[in-house]
Amino acid sequence: MRFKFFALIAFSFFMSVSLAAQEVTVKNASPTPTPEKKEKKQDNKKAADLSKSATAEQVAESTIFIYGSLGGRDYLKQIRKTTIELGKISVVNAEGRTEQANYQLLIMRGDSLDKERIRFEQEFPSARFSLIYNNDKVFGIFNEKVFSPNDSAAKSFQNQIWHGLEALLRYKENGATLALGEREKVLGVDFYTLDITDKQNRKTRFYISQKTFRVMMLEYTEDNTKYRRKFYDYNYAQGTLVPFRSVLWANDKQIEETTIQSISFGQRIEEDAFKES
Repeated sequence: MRFKFFALIAFSFFMSVSLAAQEVTVKNASPTPTPEKKEKKQDNKKAADLSKSATAEQVAESTIFIYGSLGGRDYLKQIRKTTIELGKISVVNAEGRTEQANYQLLIMRGDSLDKERIRFEQEFPSARFSLIYNNDKVFGIFNEKVFSPNDSAAKSFQNQIWHGLEALLRYKENGATLALGEREKVLGVDFYTLDITDKQNRKTRFYISQKTFRVMMLEYTEDNTKYRRKFYDYNYAQGTLVPFRSVLWANDKQIEETTIQSISFGQRIEEDAFKES
């Protein structure tokens, strides 16, 4: 199916809609509710207005527009001031065994990702610890004591941040550059490929559905290892689009699977959660 881009006037109108006067009710979201028919119809209509003459910026901005339920980055910024996410994660350890843990992810939004404050707590059967990202610095907490994670753990944690969906949704705030690659068809699905390179020269390739403008997969390379993360089970959380399951591969070997059980935005988070002491 061939798509036509938004007419400039219409696109500018939707992107400039003021949401400041709207009251937003904060509620927990789970993967079970079905997205409202109206949101689906709006998403499909906007996606169907795009054509093959797309530029990198048009693809990126249209994707942001869809993830913000037609409110774009302004709506995402308004709703996602904080994030509280609970779920389960399966990881392959250094011995090649799969370990499962419950996790809690706390995020206090910054003007850009390097100013983000993030706490990722994991509870395994035998241990519980947290990794914290604050002022572009990574440290850990175990038994209420601060420790420095090894290079592998620190890099893996930073990759979740800088090679994740926010690298696309906030590319402007991060000062990143865009490049549109060749279109690809994977398992019958037509994709735009969009390369985003941040100021630290970290490059991520996003595979964006030409039909829905959802990111279905991303790829990046580090230390001669090719990583691929796929996104599944998209649903709406407080009017914003969220994939409730993702799977990470390293050189075609699955090393991680994450499932969100609940997610909420805008709730109060104490700043002490991100401090070293």
